[in-house]
Amino acid sequence: MSGTRLMRRSTRASALRSVARLFWRAHARGLVLGMVLATITVLMGVGLLGLSGWFITATALAGLQVATAIVFDVFMPSAGIRLLALGRTFARYGERLVTHDVTLGVLAQLRERLFRGWAGPEAARRLALRPSRLLFRLTADIDALDSLYLRLAVPLAGTLGVAVMAGLLAGWHRPALGLMLSAWLLAAGWGTSAWLVGRARPPALRRALALERLRARAIDLVAGQTELVMAGRTQAQCAAIAAADARLAQADDALNRHELRAALGQNMAGALTLAAMLLAVGWLADHAGMGAPAAALLLLVALAAMEPFAALRRGALEAGRSLLAARRLAPAMDGTPAAASPPNVPPPGVAVQIDHAGARHLDAWTPALEPFSLRIDAGERVALIGASGAGKSTLMALVAGEMAPCTGSVAAAPASWLTQKTELFADTLRDNLRLAAPDADDERLWAALDGAGLAGDVRALRAGLDTRLGEGGQGLSGGQSRRLALARLLLQPHPLWLLDEPTEALDAATAHDVVQRLHRAAHGRALLIATHLRREAALADRLLHLRHGRIVADVRRGEAAFDAALDALRPD
Repeated sequence: MSGTRLMRRSTRASALRSVARLFWRAHARGLVLGMVLATITVLMGVGLLGLSGWFITATALAGLQVATAIVFDVFMPSAGIRLLALGRTFARYGERLVTHDVTLGVLAQLRERLFRGWAGPEAARRLALRPSRLLFRLTADIDALDSLYLRLAVPLAGTLGVAVMAGLLAGWHRPALGLMLSAWLLAAGWGTSAWLVGRARPPALRRALALERLRARAIDLVAGQTELVMAGRTQAQCAAIAAADARLAQADDALNRHELRAALGQNMAGALTLAAMLLAVGWLADHAGMGAPAAALLLLVALAAMEPFAALRRGALEAGRSLLAARRLAPAMDGTPAAASPPNVPPPGVAVQIDHAGARHLDAWTPALEPFSLRIDAGERVALIGASGAGKSTLMALVAGEMAPCTGSVAAAPASWLTQKTELFADTLRDNLRLAAPDADDERLWAALDGAGLAGDVRALRAGLDTRLGEGGQGLSGGQSRRLALARLLLQPHPLWLLDEPTEALDAATAHDVVQRLHRAAHGRALLIATHLRREAALADRLLHLRHGRIVADVRRGEAAFDAALDALRPD
């Protein structure tokens, strides 16, 4: 058990160091400046209270006698009070401005780094399998890291400064008293926070997991309500959401209880500090001649010294969540992200060159594709045929660079990939098209729509290219969505097109029209088509038959086996 705990602590420490290095490399100067300003703000607040107490007490004593009242200098202390008050205000403003600006800047860079860490092979596949989890990493996990700086590092610097300042003021009269005061403040304040970190970590982890499940299940309920109703699982999904919400409430309750105990401990420590300082200044007044103004200053400084530790308490409460986020994100942000496209360039006149390459899905025991070699010349049209699960889409992913080969090498010309699912976004038609060509003008967009057979439908819309689509392309029929995807394909000048079942789920008339348009638009380009339909395979000059991850047949147009293979496919 001890070995497991040591390993877990080592993992957490390593993740924390990795994230801390990312923070430091991004804005080291700003991070230090923010901590300095926060410390100055706290010191000025405590100093303001102490000086005000000294000034009020000294003024009251001076006013008891006319002689002392005449000679008492009220201007210097009042100027000091004004200076501390204004300085505290400006320091607080500067601290908030610097710390939050730096933190937001660092988090933005971490999001970019996380995106780059995900922009490698298998990225789209992982996103499709676990969209809610990756979204949670990108939003909630990144946001949780701000506590490491704003609620831990900054308050730690402030509390250290207060402890040192209080110790120096007390040590001016008795060095031993100053040392004891500083040590006590740090031991009580930091010790309470350290206790809270340990106690709050388990419920903080439970809260993070419960919140993640609650969000994911709520999204599933909203996005999949039609399927849930058809399957009769709506009530079960609502019950799952209620259970996740109950677990979240339990975790919140546990965290609140721990925070109340820590607050009680700090309040008791503050009361003990004040009582001990009252006894100390009483003794100093009797034996060392300490005046009442100095006694008032020390008492008020002791009273205010525990207040900055309350800010650290909030960071200690969230430390478990921040450490979990650091452990989750550190592996994705360490090192250099893998390239999102094949690094190898095929020789001239070749569109795809695969040499003894195999493929294996993440966490899979058996290979999705056995090692094979394949060459597709420029302008050649090849169709991949075979039953579902034979490896057609996996081979397409290898060529597209979305999946890295586990053995061998893959080289491919720049390619455009028309996937099985048409990915459209809640935006205008124009911006959905410009995903393929961000600098395309309207004339080019209309030409692509005309080539896809969608221009007439778009012109019939009141807003034309400015028509806004709903989530997932709501507002367009299935055939219109596929034609819009074809228009995006036509905007790409790449010499290789990857077509994954391009006319699946379309009615026969629409499908034949799309096939004919693909045939005309693909002139001079190499095509790699994954299909089980005759109409799509008929575009090809060469058929590759896959079975259980192996290429079992390679036939060309004109051979008897070619026509036999076409006839075996699903008819229109």
